[in-house]
Amino acid sequence: MEIDAVAKNFQRKLSVYQSLDERFEIQKEMYRGQQYSQIYFIRLHKMRSLLYSLVEKWKPDVPVCTVLGLEEGKECIIVGTLYKHMKLKPSVLDEYSKERSVAPLVKSHNFMHPDDQLVLEDESGRVKLGGTFLAPSMFVTGLVVALHGKETSAGDFLVQDILEPGLPPQMQLPCGSGEDKYVVFVSGLSVGSNTSNPLQLQLLIDHITGHLGDEKEQSIASQIVRVVVAGNSVEITLGLLNGQALASKDQSRLSEPIKELDILLTQLAAAVSLDIMPGPSDPANFSLPQQPLHRCLFPGASAYNTFVSCTNPHSFELDNVRFLGTSGQNIDDLGKYSDAEDSLDFMERTLRWRHLAPTAPNTLGCYPFTDKDPFLIESCPHVYFVGNQNKYKTRLLREGQLVRLICIPKFLETGVAVVLNMRNLECHTLSFSTHLDP
Repeated sequence: MEIDAVAKNFQRKLSVYQSLDERFEIQKEMYRGQQYSQIYFIRLHKMRSLLYSLVEKWKPDVPVCTVLGLEEGKECIIVGTLYKHMKLKPSVLDEYSKERSVAPLVKSHNFMHPDDQLVLEDESGRVKLGGTFLAPSMFVTGLVVALHGKETSAGDFLVQDILEPGLPPQMQLPCGSGEDKYVVFVSGLSVGSNTSNPLQLQLLIDHITGHLGDEKEQSIASQIVRVVVAGNSVEITLGLLNGQALASKDQSRLSEPIKELDILLTQLAAAVSLDIMPGPSDPANFSLPQQPLHRCLFPGASAYNTFVSCTNPHSFELDNVRFLGTSGQNIDDLGKYSDAEDSLDFMERTLRWRHLAPTAPNTLGCYPFTDKDPFLIESCPHVYFVGNQNKYKTRLLREGQLVRLICIPKFLETGVAVVLNMRNLECHTLSFSTHLDP
């Protein structure tokens, strides 16, 4: 049986691929005990320059000053980094505290509290933000914004208006040839989980490689030009990862999910170009940006030049359509420390803030860069995707430029993969089930 079944009747379409992951790669950087203050300084410096240029059009008649230069009752604009005081924010010190405070029970997924307060700081100092214009629930620590207001007699800064960076500039969407070309996104395969369904996974692979359906289905499969696996591809029993030497039987249990994943990826790589990103449950570094899964983990799939092991976050271009995505940690962390109706709102905010992971390094682990902040979004993608979400959701932003937002659900729990048509940025789902209705 041929690996790529569509090759019998149809020529699989191709696309021009360019990886843009270089800024997320940790190569010559070395940890020498540096602190995280440097990454905040770089973020403030870069974003302040941008905001200063926007302030000239926003409120040209209002003076800009530093926190230290505030004068009571005098209207001005200050630019700085937001910090949110959170009453319920977990602290490692709490574990060693002998006295337990009588605090309300916290929902496991969110640490919001009505008494949360915002502070703005720059190199000169910090000031507490007052008034009702800013809702603390909408913001997180690490954002750089411009605020219009005045200092009160109590020493607070009464906020009257806010300027966020807004959507980054975007290169023009290419005028397509009219051909349909599809990219398939899938995440949360969780190979090795107790609830993993091998048949469901095989159905997905057979569909992409053209082993399912009639000629019409194979014709559609031939238009799939790339598959992106967005994190959490394997699930390893936590009890095995205790830092102790493993018995031989446990060693096989540790490696079995990765071997099984390699078998699945080999089938895909033999038929179509494939990107695999690491996620929080994969054998990769914990902090962002996560580095590519080592090719030696996938001896079968890595034999094909169609197999690409990528960073998380992952950025690339296909036929001049720009993609940017993560395995979900940035959006999940925003959900713990701020409030929104759904993940799409969080995704939209990160674009408007021009920062992929504003909560890093405060509550989201990241490498202590000293010369750059790789999570700044300098060019707006055409497609912005986030993996390992609870449900499939999508939205098309139209603000002088088009941005397709995609929440990719966990395949293990939903059996759903997402398909994007690069010609028009339209999305639909592939749903696989092995349950028979009575």
